[in-house]
Order: sequence, then C-alpha cells, then structure tokens
Amino acid sequence: MKVRDNESTSSLDAECIRSSTKVKVTKKCACCGKEFVSHGGLQKYCSVRCADKAKSERKKRQREFFNAVQPVIDIQRQEYLSFSKAAILMGCSRQYIYKLVAQGKLRASRLSNRMALIRRADIEKMLEDNPYNKVLFGSRPRKVIKTANKDKETEEPLTYISGAEVMSVYKVKQSWLYASAKRNQIPMCRIAGKNYYSKQHIEDCLGLSEEVAHITDWLTTQQVFDVFGMKADAIHSYAYRHNIPTKREYGVTYYSQTHIAELRQPDLLTDERYCTIEEVADKYGLTKANAQHIVKVNNVTKRKVGVRNLLLKIDVERVMQERAARGL
Repeated sequence: MKVRDNESTSSLDAECIRSSTKVKVTKKCACCGKEFVSHGGLQKYCSVRCADKAKSERKKRQREFFNAVQPVIDIQRQEYLSFSKAAILMGCSRQYIYKLVAQGKLRASRLSNRMALIRRADIEKMLEDNPYNKVLFGSRPRKVIKTANKDKETEEPLTYISGAEVMSVYKVKQSWLYASAKRNQIPMCRIAGKNYYSKQHIEDCLGLSEEVAHITDWLTTQQVFDVFGMKADAIHSYAYRHNIPTKREYGVTYYSQTHIAELRQPDLLTDERYCTIEEVADKYGLTKANAQHIVKVNNVTKRKVGVRNLLLKIDVERVMQERAARGL
C-alpha cells in the first residue's frame, strides 16, 4: 500500500511540474489587434466582446454579398432589359451601352423618350458575331482587294515616322506615345536605336480625319465656358452626343468652335424675331408657369439655344390675340 501511495504521489507531482512549466502563448486579437495570453490553441479573440463583434461583421459581409448578387440573379431571368440592367449583365458602364447602340452594334427598342429596352438575345448575338481575336504587337493589317475573278489579300504598305516626329507633328507627350503604342498595338520598328511608329495607326488612335484636318477654329474647355457658358462636364457630354470634332494636344482637349456655334446658335439670342418665356410673362402680365402652359398647349414655335427656349414672337402674338378674342 505504501508503494502504491508513493507512485500516485509521484505522478501528481509530475503533472504539477508539467502544468507549471507549460509555456504561455501570446497571440494578437483578430478583432481589436491587442495582444493576449491564449488559453487554447484555437483562440483568436481576446474577449467574448471581440468574438461577438467579429461574428456580427461576418454576418454583415454575407448580407452585403447577397444584396449585390441578388440583382444579377434577377436580371438573368428577364428577357427584356433596360440600359442599366444590360450594363450590369455585361459588366460595363451604362455609357458604354449607349455607345454600342449609337454605333449600331447593339439593337434597342425605344418605347418612349425615357424608356428603351434591349433583348437578351440581341446581346448574345452581338457577342457571337464579334469573337475575340488577339492582335499581335507589330502586326500589319491586311487589305482585301476585290476583283472580278477572286478576292486577293495584299499587305498595305505602312508609312513609319519617328517618335520625335510624332510628338512634334501631333503635339503629344512622350508618355502618351509609349502608353498608346502598347495599349493600341500600334505597329512599330526600331532602327539605329530609335523607335518608328505607323503614321496611319497613330492618326486612327488620335481620331484624326480629313474633316478634323480642315478645321482651324478650336476652343479649349475654358474658352468654351467663356463663350457659350458651358462647364467642363457639360461640354464633354455635349460633344459626345452631337459628334463634335475634338482633338488633344499636350494633354489639353480642344473642341471645334464652328460645330458648337451651329448647334448652340448664339446669334438667336439677339434676334428680334424671338423672345424668351420671361419676356412673354412680363409683357402680358402672366406668371412664368402660366406662360409655359399657354405655349405648350398652343404649340408655339420655339428654338432651344443652350438651356433657353426662344419663342417666335409672331406665334406668341397670334395666340394672345386669339385668347383676347375668347375673353381669356
């Protein structure tokens, strides 16, 4: 009995020694970042409060993920899509959808001035008709010449100019030249340590054409604001919608003054044949809202110049005489 008691006592002493000599592990809390002494190998948080906080954040991320995925799931079940939903489905911006429709690459059905729909089948057809073709850097385009017998493919000779000539003639920066040549796969060659670029591809990249080459009156963004009262965002969207010729030199964008003047028609502001809605309201003692209603109901001829609507004075006088005859 004494031997057994001695054995049990020695085992208890050994266990106490092991527990006393056990190394304490210091960890960093995954929530608050504070250091703490871990009591177990799987412990990640320093307290119950940090564990609950991490759990709530994990559930919040799951809810945000489902809220982001749910619209895409709903769109996949629809046959007719708006421009915004089509952009979500294709993973692009809504402006790019407008660009595809304007270029005729994607069909859209206009139901009203504010509503247009795109079929899912048209999106799939557009993608099937335009497979991805990889363009190798330095490859030359092939020009197909149609003859009476058969079609012959011939390589169109390219004209190369040096990088210094590109920067001096087209007024671009060296950084733009390097980045655009790589991004747009512009054919180039290297002779005697100098880079030479395809002139035709550089002009295509800059959007130059015969029409742009003959334009001499150009305005910067600030000059457009001074002359026509249009801010930078407004002129950018206005030029895109109305296909106004633009060019870029040394990082500065220029707009064709002739094309903007034809659309904005600033001369009509001083034309005596037209008047504004405010002038009509002051002349006949009406409120602005009442004058706008009369103009809309009686189909008075108007011209839009910028944000203003100019009314034809002859039509306004005719409508007011008819109202006076009816005793209105």
